[in-house]
Amino acid sequence: MLLTTLALAMAVGQGPADWYEPFPAHKVIGNVYYVGSKDLATFLITTPDGHILINSGFERTVPLIQKSVESLGFKMTDVKILLASHAHSDHVAGHALLKKATGAKVYVMRGDDRVIASGGKGQYLYTTSRWDPCKVDRVLNDRDEVKLGGVTLVARLTPGHTRGCTTWTWRVKDGGKSYAVVVIGSPNVNPGFQLVNNKAYPEMAADFAKTFKVLKALPCDVFLGAHGGYYGMVERYALLKKGQANAFVNPQGYKEYVAQRERAFRKALATQQGKAEQGEAE
Repeated sequence: MLLTTLALAMAVGQGPADWYEPFPAHKVIGNVYYVGSKDLATFLITTPDGHILINSGFERTVPLIQKSVESLGFKMTDVKILLASHAHSDHVAGHALLKKATGAKVYVMRGDDRVIASGGKGQYLYTTSRWDPCKVDRVLNDRDEVKLGGVTLVARLTPGHTRGCTTWTWRVKDGGKSYAVVVIGSPNVNPGFQLVNNKAYPEMAADFAKTFKVLKALPCDVFLGAHGGYYGMVERYALLKKGQANAFVNPQGYKEYVAQRERAFRKALATQQGKAEQGEAE
């Protein structure tokens, strides 16, 4: 019941309180910073030639992001590129406002590009969810690179949650060491997702299967995600405040999360297949 309520809330652009609750901006590792709310993750990657932001949240969370960026000593006007995890309102409804405030170029994975450009049209399931349309300056494909100021992010297509759901990977140097960073787009089967006999998104189950194959093959030291809850952000931040070095280095946590999400997908798929077969038998 709770999950169904959350899914409905997301569809109309509301959601849990921690989506909008401020959270202290903090350094994750190297030149990577967290500037999102308590659960809607936004990441700032700083470079000498300007900065990159991953996710804008809602319009109402854009001022929160700006405050966080400035609290770290950086300027929003130095943000040159805006990226996304996936085209659901809780991650991209603020894109148009953030683009206007910064002048940043918006890069989006193919499959989600038209959804963001149209302000939410063409989404699977969340057909009434709308936001201000945002011009997409570059359409990405799997393994495309986004480069700025010596930083190279790789866009990995991890579809299912949305057609263009994107997992971002890159390497970061910190303390003389190099770390593989992964920001998971989303491997979650939301309440209401139809994996079997889905006329609106026929390839959904196959897409999820591809996603787990990709995620399991990615090297990961620093585990991050589109929601703070994916990687235990609040708990990891508490460790950081206690003085633990590299509090967000968690390769085992990454493996466990991906495995858990794949089990959930397989279970949902089997359940839906069983119901479909039963329905055909009747």
